[in-house]
Amino acid sequence: PVNKILNGIPGALASLAADQWQSAATGIMTTDTRPKGASTQISLGGKLVTITGIAKGAGMIRPNMATMLGYIATDVAMDQGLLQQLALEATEESFNAITIDSDTSTNDCCMLVATGASGVSIGAEDAQSLFSFQQALRDVYLKLAQGLVRDGEGATKFVTVRVVQAQDKAEAKKVAFTVAHSPLVKTALFASDPNWGRILAAVGRADIDNLDVNGVSIRLNNFLIAEKGAVAKDYVESQVAPSMQREDIDITICLGRGSGETTVWTNDLSYDYVKINAEYRS
Repeated sequence: PVNKILNGIPGALASLAADQWQSAATGIMTTDTRPKGASTQISLGGKLVTITGIAKGAGMIRPNMATMLGYIATDVAMDQGLLQQLALEATEESFNAITIDSDTSTNDCCMLVATGASGVSIGAEDAQSLFSFQQALRDVYLKLAQGLVRDGEGATKFVTVRVVQAQDKAEAKKVAFTVAHSPLVKTALFASDPNWGRILAAVGRADIDNLDVNGVSIRLNNFLIAEKGAVAKDYVESQVAPSMQREDIDITICLGRGSGETTVWTNDLSYDYVKINAEYRS
């Protein structure tokens, strides 16, 4: 319905203002329950620079990046090529490291804009300033991406999946996303069930070569729940179960076959996710 968009543009232009980030973040929401924003300021060369961003997305979210929108702006001046490089690196560690339901969409956008309004210029030769800016930029990207996961459709858990001692980062990512996409793992998390078997089964079916299950160990909220490809010798469910009631859940999977590692973020799969998507039409 392009006429709705065309008719709305004059009003949107008339309301442009430096303090309208909240309105913009609200305006792009779909099944989100709240707007997402993040902002930080750092001092570079004795001058204050700002990085601010907004994002939306609550379902059909996984890398590529699905039905999500992200707009980040900074008042530094920077060469477009360097800015693009920083945007790609920050995206890879944030928006490309989240999944809500493993689905993707035909529309997505993650945009980084540098206005130069602060009068501070950063070039590739400014190693210290560039590093400080890059860390601050990554922090904003991460807060926005993790905000999408926390507000995922029907989500009650925020789940960090860390894979260590893989052969390389690509292998670690395959394992992490296989676990993060597993409906059985996600429903167990919704039930606050420390189900070591479902996590281990997902690790076992990840598309990696010559996995020796005897080298695999799994920690859930820092409790060792599986080792040598089976339930941990000292695992006691009653000791782990209370930690599953909290919102933030941590899963660490050790493959015991290298130095590659990665972290991805996901959530659980609840009754409300099914209800939202059964009733939502687009």
